[in-house]
Amino acid sequence: MSAAVIKIENLVKRYHELVALDHFNLEIKEGEIFGLLGPNGSGKTTTINCILALLSFDKGNVEVFGEEMAPNKYHLKQDIGIVFQNVAVFNELTVYENIEYFCGLYIKNKQTRKQYVEEAMEFVGLNDFKSFYPKKLSGGLLRRLNIACGIAHKPKLIIMDEPTVAVDPQSRNKILEGIVELNKKGATIIYTSHYMEEVEQICTRIAIMDKGKNLAIGTKEELKMMIKTGETINMEVLEIEDKNLEEIKKLPHVYQVEYKENKLHIKCSKGKHNLIRVLDYMQTNQIAFGRVYAELPTLNDVFLEITGKELRD
Repeated sequence: MSAAVIKIENLVKRYHELVALDHFNLEIKEGEIFGLLGPNGSGKTTTINCILALLSFDKGNVEVFGEEMAPNKYHLKQDIGIVFQNVAVFNELTVYENIEYFCGLYIKNKQTRKQYVEEAMEFVGLNDFKSFYPKKLSGGLLRRLNIACGIAHKPKLIIMDEPTVAVDPQSRNKILEGIVELNKKGATIIYTSHYMEEVEQICTRIAIMDKGKNLAIGTKEELKMMIKTGETINMEVLEIEDKNLEEIKKLPHVYQVEYKENKLHIKCSKGKHNLIRVLDYMQTNQIAFGRVYAELPTLNDVFLEITGKELRD
């Protein structure tokens, strides 16, 4: 069984009257790509800052690599790489100089550092831009520079806070491929994102937190088993009466029916033959319909059902 890279027990963090973390517990195993999800204000950033010992907390314990974390535990911090959501590079330095500077905070040997910097540039695809200044880079290239600065010293644990925000699909794909490759090379990764399809694509395990608490944790398959929705049936229907909608809602396993803009959406709880029953009803009642498709629940469905649909600040 893999060792725990991070172990958080009963963590409480208050900002005056606000409880940012409320007896929060989390364990992340070596070799995972671990998705940490939550709405704005759920406590994700506070959790990360506590892991890094950038914040003091009121109660609880944080262990990293099996040792209690503290602000002066530099031997632990040198094995951690951080890629923040906001790009953090020096505009006065070139691509190469930026990566070398951040790598140099951990790697003192010049020859080793030069090798690591070149490998980081190769890894994120920035070899052709080594002499460019950040202001000359596109958003996607700037994100990739940000990642190179965070991972050049070859950390065992990498924390990535929304690394694909506002980048084009090609850069996003390159970044996601890079994260998987880093994991294959032995890094444990904590990944936060509001792009649920990314998390579903790359994360081996996922935690959903809100209001400072860990609401659910598991693989994407395990999380999907926790919610009511089993499948959603979508149909193009030009015309349907209210009485028919009410009758469809009474079919076995159907718990929500919505009809708008000539589209019928039927949410079903877990059960067999839901689509067959709906099609039989439509044909029996001679209701014309066009394209039909059924969707299994996504991670986005899980997230919304667990955390709610109300807007957050």
